[in-house]
Amino acid sequence: MERDSQLELYEAVATRLKEAHTRVRSLQVPEGVRMALSRKLLVVTAAAKHDLKDAATRLDRLMKDLDEGRFPEDD
Repeated sequence: MERDSQLELYEAVATRLKEAHTRVRSLQVPEGVRMALSRKLLVVTAAAKHDLKDAATRLDRLMKDLDEGRFPEDD
């Protein structure tokens, strides 16, 4: 039963990561902002390999920032 819930969480995170990548790619923002967002997505992806719940939390935070138009500064 625990394994099933873990697999469901993994599938949900994977699906949302795919959506997040698509959203970041389609944003009309400077390239530096897009790169910063891509790095955040890579961090979430790496976290998913070690701590799926932490990755889900990070992804929730990132998606909320995208929804609210909060982007990192352009370097």
